[in-house]
Amino acid sequence: MSFLARTTRRSEDRNQLAGHEIRQERRSDMAARERLLDAAFGAGRFAKTSERLREGRKPALGLAFVALRSWRLVGTLRLWPVTTATGHLCLLLGPLAVATDFRNRGIGVALMWQALHRARALGHRAVLLVGDPVYYSRFGFSAENTGALRMPGPYEPERLLACELVPEALKGACGMIAATRPRPPRLSRLKNRVACSGPAIGQPA
Repeated sequence: MSFLARTTRRSEDRNQLAGHEIRQERRSDMAARERLLDAAFGAGRFAKTSERLREGRKPALGLAFVALRSWRLVGTLRLWPVTTATGHLCLLLGPLAVATDFRNRGIGVALMWQALHRARALGHRAVLLVGDPVYYSRFGFSAENTGALRMPGPYEPERLLACELVPEALKGACGMIAATRPRPPRLSRLKNRVACSGPAIGQPA
């Protein structure tokens, strides 16, 4: 399904979200988000292979979302920068969670559309996830382009899915999926640039 076709589907799904707000995640959301994830997945969520690509890291800039209902956090979704062994830069989506008493109201769907469209607007080319092929197919995810990719731990290959935000973004992608190394802080980059620019002051050339 093309990205344009998914946009049309998004307009149809959007009507289900009356009374809810989707916005960027804030630091003040952290405690409520952790409680929601604990309730949705339990302690076993930390054993998932996808967690190896997330632990100790921050989500991709501008791509962490929450859903609110009357100031209560009832949904969460994050995307994380990853890369393939062939150097294809991607995003890893997840976890997606919705409070038990707010499921089947279109909140998860709205979070997904928000995440995918924002990711594309920010220039990202492809999104990966491990999940239910039937559920995620509505957003354009499939295993068509993931057969040559590998996760860094146990997983079910048929559940490793991809959505190309740009056509052929994953062409030739293969090998192990790894977390993208974070860009060093600006001060560190400046120090490295000075160190590499030439001999130190007072030292012979």
